[in-house]
Amino acid sequence: MPTPRTEHRAKIAEARNVLGEVISRARYADEPTILVNRGKEAAVIVSHPFYEQALRDRALIEQLTAMAGLPEGVSAEERPDLVHTARILYEALAKAERDVNAARNVSES
Repeated sequence: MPTPRTEHRAKIAEARNVLGEVISRARYADEPTILVNRGKEAAVIVSHPFYEQALRDRALIEQLTAMAGLPEGVSAEERPDLVHTARILYEALAKAERDVNAARNVSES
């Protein structure tokens, strides 16, 4: 099981006073800081490599989600193999999402 990621929380005004420290934690220790505004999570300061990976992950998920549907103009009767593949892909994406959410809930408690 992976080691839980250390996260910091700070009100925006407090983080502003120690911005250099917040950036250093993100950059060198790979520890994000969640910025809170009026009790609600507003933003997160993360390292640039983490941000780039998040963009790549998001693009991949969007591409896989798009692939999970049948191509436009193709009926299920014409391509039962695509229906089967799409169902497997959709179920795998749904399971991965549940796993990520479960891991997130465990780390938050």
